[in-house]
Amino acid sequence: MFLAVDQYNHKHLLKTKFPRKELLEIFGATSARKIYQDDKSGRSYHAGYLIQGLWLTLYKVSEFRKQIN
Repeated sequence: MFLAVDQYNHKHLLKTKFPRKELLEIFGATSARKIYQDDKSGRSYHAGYLIQGLWLTLYKVSEFRKQIN
């Protein structure tokens, strides 16, 4: 499951394992460009997609579990 957040802080919960495909379906688009971000060491990472003028940053959603003693 993924969460996509655009530059206007609109959130889209994606329920499949294929966020690009699902985002294209949501926006009725046929293409998406990758967005990259640099970390402090200067390495670049794929962080999301540019679709129809929206910069969508992806976050992977997982269940929070913390073992208690």
